[in-house]
Amino acid sequence: MFAKPTKHGAVDVDPGPGLQVGRPSPADGGALWRLARDTGVLDVNSSYAYLLWTRDFAATSVVARHHGDVVGFVSGYTRPDAPDTLFVWQVGVDARHRGRGVARAMLDDLVGRGTRFLETTVTATNEASIRLFGALARDHDVRHTREPLFTADLFPDRHEAEELHRLGPWPHPTPGVM
Repeated sequence: MFAKPTKHGAVDVDPGPGLQVGRPSPADGGALWRLARDTGVLDVNSSYAYLLWTRDFAATSVVARHHGDVVGFVSGYTRPDAPDTLFVWQVGVDARHRGRGVARAMLDDLVGRGTRFLETTVTATNEASIRLFGALARDHDVRHTREPLFTADLFPDRHEAEELHRLGPWPHPTPGVM
C-alpha cells in the first residue's frame, strides 16, 4: 500500500496496484454474500438478495477486485422518492484489505458516476464508517449532515440505532443517470 496526500493535507492510503473497481454482475453475487458474512459486522442478507442486487442495482453498486478476486463491495440504490439521492446500503471489505483505501476507492467510483446526494445509515459505534463518510465529504468539499433515523426500539431484534448521514450536493447533479 502507498500513502498519498489528499488536497486537505491528510494522508490517504492507496489500495495499490492490482485493484479494479466497477459494476457487479450476478456472477459476483455469491462472493458478495460470503464477504458480507465474513465481515462479522454487516447484516447478512440472503444469498438470493445479493444475486438480485447484482442484477437489478448494478448501476448503483460497486465491486472491488484485487488481481481478479472480489475483495470489496458497495451496494446502493437510487431512492424512489428522491431520484437525485443514492442510498448506500452496505460497504464490505475483506479483512486482509481493510485500511488500504478499498472502501474509499469504491465510493469515489460510485459518486463519480453522477449523483447529487449520497445517504447512508451508520450506528454510533461504527467509527470506521463514520470516518470514511466524513473523509469522503471533506475531500469532495460537500456538506455532511447527521441525524437520527431509526431508533433501536424500531428493530424487532437487537440492533443499534441507525443515524442518517447525508452528503452533498455534488456539483454534477444528474438525476436518473444511475
